[in-house]
Amino acid sequence: MNFEQLAEATKSQMPAKRWNHTLGVVSSAVELAKRYGADPGKAELAALLHDYCKFWPIEEQRSAYVAEGLDPELLEYDPQLLHGPVAAEIVRKRHGIEDAEVLDAIRYHTSGRERMTLLDKVVCLADYIEPGRDFPGVHNIREIAEHSLERALVAGFDSTIRFLLEKGKKVYPLTVRARNALIDEAKRPQS
Repeated sequence: MNFEQLAEATKSQMPAKRWNHTLGVVSSAVELAKRYGADPGKAELAALLHDYCKFWPIEEQRSAYVAEGLDPELLEYDPQLLHGPVAAEIVRKRHGIEDAEVLDAIRYHTSGRERMTLLDKVVCLADYIEPGRDFPGVHNIREIAEHSLERALVAGFDSTIRFLLEKGKKVYPLTVRARNALIDEAKRPQS
């Protein structure tokens, strides 16, 4: 399946407003990939597919998640986290996407993970800072992204964690571990 066909298949999965968000993530991911040395083609593909299942009913996402035998711990947290892992499995099966790096960038774009790859970081951050995003602190995250993927992602995760705490929701431990690992990474001297 070529990129245009994948774009059409993705577009058909979501409302127009979310499609515009997806296009923003694609352009932001390509820009970040070029700035930080990731593969722009992989960034474009992962960004295109990152929200593939986002608008499936939650029960359908949950059923697909369970059917794939994925980590049951995630089911104890906000169901908004399901669409990344589900999308990775669905695009692999339906559209033959086999690149593990692309699939992982899709899988972890909402939660992050320890030892995030460069592509993971690019797609996750692009999702935070695409031009259509408007939430408290997004301008600061965009400014930090000009100089550091890691520090910008920490700021993004901080905003997510703050939001969850204010709403009295549980925080997925993988996100906390991702944040902490990025803090350590940002402290290391760059070679």
